[in-house]
Amino acid sequence: MRCYWKRSVTTLGFSLFLCLLVYICTKDDEEDSALKMEERRLAKEIAVQQLYSERNVQNFRELVNFSSPINVTYQYLAGYPLLKKKYITVGLSSVKRKRGNYLLETLKSIFKQSTNEELTEMVVVVHMADFDMPWNIQVVQDISTKFAHHIISGHLIIIHAPEQHYPPLTGLKRNYNDPADRVTFRSKQNVDYAFLLNFCANLSDYYIMLEDDVQCSHSFLTAIKKVLASKEGSYWVTLEFSKLGYIGKLYHSTDLPRLAHFLLMFYQEMPCDWLLSHFRGLLTQKNVIRFKPSLFQHIGYYSSFRGTENRLKDDDFEEDFFDIPDNPPATISTSLKVFENYDPSKAYSNSDEYFWGKSPSTGDFFTIAFMKPMNITRIHIVTGSEDRHGDVLHSGIVEVGKKPTLTQKGKECLEYVKLKEFQNGQFDQKDVGNIINFTVECVRIFVTESQSDWLIIRSISIWAKQATSL
Repeated sequence: MRCYWKRSVTTLGFSLFLCLLVYICTKDDEEDSALKMEERRLAKEIAVQQLYSERNVQNFRELVNFSSPINVTYQYLAGYPLLKKKYITVGLSSVKRKRGNYLLETLKSIFKQSTNEELTEMVVVVHMADFDMPWNIQVVQDISTKFAHHIISGHLIIIHAPEQHYPPLTGLKRNYNDPADRVTFRSKQNVDYAFLLNFCANLSDYYIMLEDDVQCSHSFLTAIKKVLASKEGSYWVTLEFSKLGYIGKLYHSTDLPRLAHFLLMFYQEMPCDWLLSHFRGLLTQKNVIRFKPSLFQHIGYYSSFRGTENRLKDDDFEEDFFDIPDNPPATISTSLKVFENYDPSKAYSNSDEYFWGKSPSTGDFFTIAFMKPMNITRIHIVTGSEDRHGDVLHSGIVEVGKKPTLTQKGKECLEYVKLKEFQNGQFDQKDVGNIINFTVECVRIFVTESQSDWLIIRSISIWAKQATSL
């Protein structure tokens, strides 16, 4: 019995020792992880301070006025120079991966998810950025076999910027305590994108950046065009159609020379997605403008760096076509007291933002006055949010108006027709044109009963076509 007790104590002691050892190791790992995160945060702050240092102020001023291209001689590996400017360029850069290759799947998705009409308005430009030319040529042969029609039709161009045009890629600054090969990889990637942007600057009105391992939503171009129509007259630098990395970032093509110079100027400072954010800020777009659902999804399983696993997914992505609203250009006015920076325009932006106002009273309104008369087909309004279920409109109606006039609050309509009431904080009216017999100048949310809860208007979606003049 005594021996059994000793064995039990010994076993228990050994178990406690193992637990203590695991705890110490885990604690050390957690402390090491926290330390590494803190070191990385500090390194990023230092790099950002360097980016905005006085020595770069003049560079930034010059950057704003940059319009001249970078002097690079490109090789056409497939396709030919465009004879006519397109609506949009889809740009992606590709290098050899240690494991996996998703470029052909990405191209297949772009072309398959686009209609023939959409394809006439776009050109896809692939920068084969690897320095291994035999590999580049083999991939181009594969692409040419599968997508010959698109090359002949001018929908696809494949280019290469020779290695001789690249700045030094070794012996660079070790920001964020990254290993040397990581610094080389991300610095080269910045230059790859700079040369791609430089090439695409005059091909189209707009440019959207993708990676070489993405899946596209059906008719993504039509969705983008609707968003651009709704943003007419407003200032923006970058519109985002995915929350991941460099995927789905839309630019005016007129900004591409500046962006190309910016990436080249700071190519060794930080990763490309961080530089893209700073570029947006330098051109005075303070906040991210991102649209949901996302139009592009990351499909790569292995990273282009070291072939490590990369399972990043955009959970806002929807592959099937969704009926994105038109939200015609309009001015917004309201009698509600706005909370902080939750501006009225955010409810109408089609982006991941919302309006938030203090307790509505009977007679309060939220008016959307169109720039031009519109034929409305559908209106859909959602109030409240997932974490604030009470901040919905408890009692209210939606009206459509005509005979616009200017008031102290902004543009208003003199005559309104009621459509119907809100139900459980939501409003959805289809076939509006069958209910009214006039073109609509205003859409108004009208509060019919006071409430103590505040009001979140999460989204206002309007489907419409501009009225034809008689």
